Amino acid sequence: MDAINTADVSAGGADLVVAGGRLVTPDGVREGTVVIRDSRIDALLAAEDEVPAGPRLDAEGRYILPGLIDSHVHFRTPGLEYKEDWEHGSRAAIAGGVTTVLDMPNTRPPALDEATLLDKARNVQGRSWVDHRFHIGADPENPGLLATLDPEAATSAKVFMAGHHTAPVVFREARQLAAVFEAAACGGVQLVLHAEAQHVFDLLDGWRGEPHSYAGYESHRPRTGAIVAVAQVIDLVRTHGTRAHVLHASTAEEVDMLTAAAAEGLPVTFEVTGHHLSFTDTDTCRRGPRTRLSPAIRAQRDQDRLWEAVLAGHATTAGSDHAPHTVEEKNRRPAEAPPGLPGVQELPAALWTGLMARASHGDPDESARHVARLMGSGPADLFGLPGKGRLAVGADADLLLLDPEHRWQLSSATIESKCGWSAYEGWVFTGRVTTTVKNGHLVWDVNTGFKGMPSGRLLPSAVRPSSVTTR
Repeated sequence: MDAINTADVSAGGADLVVAGGRLVTPDGVREGTVVIRDSRIDALLAAEDEVPAGPRLDAEGRYILPGLIDSHVHFRTPGLEYKEDWEHGSRAAIAGGVTTVLDMPNTRPPALDEATLLDKARNVQGRSWVDHRFHIGADPENPGLLATLDPEAATSAKVFMAGHHTAPVVFREARQLAAVFEAAACGGVQLVLHAEAQHVFDLLDGWRGEPHSYAGYESHRPRTGAIVAVAQVIDLVRTHGTRAHVLHASTAEEVDMLTAAAAEGLPVTFEVTGHHLSFTDTDTCRRGPRTRLSPAIRAQRDQDRLWEAVLAGHATTAGSDHAPHTVEEKNRRPAEAPPGLPGVQELPAALWTGLMARASHGDPDESARHVARLMGSGPADLFGLPGKGRLAVGADADLLLLDPEHRWQLSSATIESKCGWSAYEGWVFTGRVTTTVKNGHLVWDVNTGFKGMPSGRLLPSAVRPSSVTTR
């Protein structure tokens, strides 16, 4: 149990001392202690340094990582709270070591303007366990908004190039896409894209019709749509200079093109998701609706290429695409079941398990560095989140403890999402988040659960994020 020893509190001492773990810092991994004062990291001490007085959290045998960032969640607020709401979604995040999220705009109503975003912020206030910011929705009927977007409201915009059950606002025409890329470049807005070509899917649907089984689902939403869309994105970035982040890359071809574009110097980055790193199309054949996703889960060769991009440092972020639906919705016939799954709680464990299987000789220090980059410094730099994503002096006192060797099985009893199910149920993970510290306070522990009250805040976004490279 992670009990805090308060016996040595003294005047002038620390607010919290996280002692005896392996610190995962921008400069490397080493044994040490984190000293927290006034909700900030005040010092990172070496193992041999004298530790100040204060409440103490024992981290022996575990990694101390910065609080993780999931830049791709759908907490379904407002309008879809029957399948997820902000309190349950943010609790799931905290239980996975995620302390900051960026939420997507495809709610009801969709967040397509600054006023709707402000209403959303007021709705969430006092209900969130995590700090947060919002992606605004890019509107094909009003692309020019991004040229004058108030950065206090948002600095990033979601573009859906293909639609599904909860994504009704879709860029179907080339002229609409060109207009939004031009406006985003003018306004300095970071685009985040669901890059699949709806016109490709419409063409194939008119020929093949709807899928009648999950064995045919991947070919119903094939890699062709993603490849065509990513090629289009790269061409628009080259024309307009827009910063573009491709979400949930699913195919080897996408990764090749995006890596080549970044090597050319274009401001293009991409995300990998836990489910595309964990499952293949054969899982969808067997597991059916739980891994019916958009983009679809692909073949083993695609998963292998995604992991190559992770290990080579070419992927910039890892996101969950946390998008819960009810069991009843997911159990509809294949053509009608909505794509999406819960994932913000599961992502860190899935990522760690995969890294330990694929990183050089299962080196836990190397795995820890990858996690800290993909869910720490990578999204913090890309989306301009000062104080987040790094274990560094002066940073926000958000951190987690990870037991790297602990083997455990996910069950429905441990799921915090309101939907109550997970595609990972029954999985045996290697490595477990045991403790989450938010704003200098212990807020969750694997043995004792949640502590305190929701204290997440809307993060200011008055400064545009700077361009980042993928290496």
